[in-house]
Amino acid sequence: MRKPIIVGNWKMNKNNAETEAFFKEVDAAAASENATYGIGCPFTDLRTAADNAKNLIVAAENCHFEDSGAFTGEVSVPMLEELGIKYCIIGHSERRQMFGDTDETVNKKAKRLIAAGMTPILCIGETEAQYDAGETEKVIRDQLTGSIADLDAKDVANMVIAYEPIWAIGTGKSATKEDAQNCCAIVRDQVKVMYGQEAADSVRVQYGGSVKPGNIVEYMACPDIDGALIGGASLKADSFIEIIEKTK
Repeated sequence: MRKPIIVGNWKMNKNNAETEAFFKEVDAAAASENATYGIGCPFTDLRTAADNAKNLIVAAENCHFEDSGAFTGEVSVPMLEELGIKYCIIGHSERRQMFGDTDETVNKKAKRLIAAGMTPILCIGETEAQYDAGETEKVIRDQLTGSIADLDAKDVANMVIAYEPIWAIGTGKSATKEDAQNCCAIVRDQVKVMYGQEAADSVRVQYGGSVKPGNIVEYMACPDIDGALIGGASLKADSFIEIIEKTK
């Protein structure tokens, strides 16, 4: 039985004082044996988040695949390890579209995180143009093939894959539960193709894209959706608590 995982992605929002206030308000609500709840926050907030998290997991929003070097502005996996961070979001569409992340670099990041015993939350998803052209399934399978290539089946089984249609991120649009279920099922099938049934049965697949208290329950009722990666609704304590309470 896959344990649901719901993670907020703050993106470039909140300072340390705001982070501390949020965790103090939300953390107790996240106590649950039935699901995992967490927040992905900016690098500058990670220590504050970790210090105030008893029930929430804390995720970084990105990492570099090298341990050190001339990579101005980047943060390495050992730097995250020092803070006790166990999860890291990689391959988010904003990283792919704005900052040059590719399936190859995402794959390198996944390998480095796994080597450190950390859990990648690996994002994939199609643009609106690709969706309109009927290319969704091809994009999902192609991105996943490149992003999880040459891993061990047991490591793939333990990771988190977030399907996020780019046209639904921050737009107020959201996929129907049928479309979300179908696409998450494609993710699971591609894992099966590459790594076998056991890995496919174990890997947790999130849906992301304008998820909020009003639609979280219908998404979580879908058989291949094991959680959500949540943007704007994770920035406000009351809405994130509502999501937690609806999914415990």
